[in-house]
Formats: sequence, C-alpha cells, structure tokens
Amino acid sequence: MSALKKVLKARELSSFLFLVALFVIVSIINPTFASSENISACFNSAVVYILIAIGMAFAIIVGEIDVSVGSILGIVATVVGSMLRDGSNWMVAFAVGILIGAVIGLFNGWGVGVPSLIFTLGTNGILRGSMYVYAGGAWVENLPKSFKDFSSQTLVGDLTVYFCACVVVVVVIHVLLTRTRRGRYFTAVGDNAGGATLVGISAVRTKVLAYVICGIMSAIAGILFCSRIGFVTSLSGNGYEMKAVAACVLGGISLSGGVGSVIGAAIGAVIMSSISYLLVFMGF
Repeated sequence: MSALKKVLKARELSSFLFLVALFVIVSIINPTFASSENISACFNSAVVYILIAIGMAFAIIVGEIDVSVGSILGIVATVVGSMLRDGSNWMVAFAVGILIGAVIGLFNGWGVGVPSLIFTLGTNGILRGSMYVYAGGAWVENLPKSFKDFSSQTLVGDLTVYFCACVVVVVVIHVLLTRTRRGRYFTAVGDNAGGATLVGISAVRTKVLAYVICGIMSAIAGILFCSRIGFVTSLSGNGYEMKAVAACVLGGISLSGGVGSVIGAAIGAVIMSSISYLLVFMGF
C-alpha cells in the first residue's frame, strides 16, 4: 500500500500520464497514428533529447543551470564527425568526443560561484565560434555509411538500439541517484547547499561533478546526433539547451534545485521531441 502511495505521489507520474494522454488524443484525432511503428518513432527520435535532458537534470538538481549543452553537442558532433570522415577509429573518435565534453563540463564547474546562466552562456558563445573555426564554416558530411546505418538498427520491436541503451542509462543513473549515498549528495546540495556543507558534503565538488556529467551526456548526445542526422552544420545543437530545460520542467524537476529525477527528465524529453511529430498527424 505504501509503495502504491509512493508511486501515485511521484512527480514523474503526472508527466507520464500527460504523455499517454497526448498519444491518446492524437490517436482519436487521427487513428492512423495508433500503431506501434508511429509510437516507436516518437521514442526513437527522442534519444538525443533524453541524453541532453539527463545532463541538464544534474545541473538543475544541484541548483545550477547549463545553457551550453547545445553547443557542447555541436562541437563534439563536429569533431567526431570530422574524425570519422577522415578515417579515424570509431572508439578513438568517441573517446575524444567524450573527453571534450568532460573538459568543457569541468570548465563550467570551475565557474561555480559566478551566476551559472551568465557563465555557461559565455561558454556557449565560445563553443559556437570554435565550431565555425574548426570546420571552416563548412558542413561535416560524408560520414561512414555503417556509422549512419547503425542508428536505424532495432533491438526490441521497432525500438532502436540507441533508445534501448538510453532506457538502460536512465534506469542505472536513477538507481545511483536514489539508492546510493553519494548519489543523494546532488539532491542534498540542491535542496540546501549550506546544510549539506555542515554535514560534510562538499557543495562545490558536487556541483563541479554535476557539470562534468552534464558535459559528458551532451557529448554522447553529439555522437548520436552525428549518427542519426548524418551530417553536422555550424548551427547543429542550437536551441537544444532550452528544450532540455523544458524537458526537465515537464518531468517535474524544480528549477530551484533539490527536487526531481532523471526519469522525469527522460519523459519530458520524449514529450518535447514528439510534439512536432504529433502535429503532423493532427494536420498542422
């Protein structure tokens, strides 16, 4: 009974019910939407948004925000795409991309103490300029066909390998955040940084780690973006930061910090990514 009450009170439940209601309403308006293929397409198209939202969730939960996630995605997609186009080993390219995300996250963490919106907005501008300079203003194209084709590989029904991997990542991170002592540090710092410090939790270290995780998740999203889209422009990832924030809010994460979960962020990301797809079936 207590477990049932806990589920009913979960902030993520309202987001999930909203997503279900959205699918039901669109199915009523246009019955052709009500197929496993179309519903799976909504989930499959959300993988990049889910990863970005997970990273943003860490930043928001500790009471900060990172508006450079879209540009991190873009710069990593540009670098990794260029390396793959030029014949680099996949694993080497992926490792370089993730390292770039971690370093940028560490840089953002170094700015803890400065208003995070201002600091990460500056990072965003620097990275956008770096993308243009690195690629010479040109698109990154002609990526390996096998790399692009892998994004369409399915694992469970019509669900792709990427989406299934995202589900595993969300579950693992959720368990770590809610079932481990160090995982609860993030919520504690976001809820009351001063109180967390008094009980021996380093608020600064926790926030820096949150930024690093945010950078890494954005980097992974950039790699998947490369694979799914097949090319990278100087505007790739532009505006994704606001969609990530919106996904977190829709998923029940409080912008004041200390409240929320990555499951809610993932559900919010599916909602955000599905809207444009659903509008087509609604006749817009």
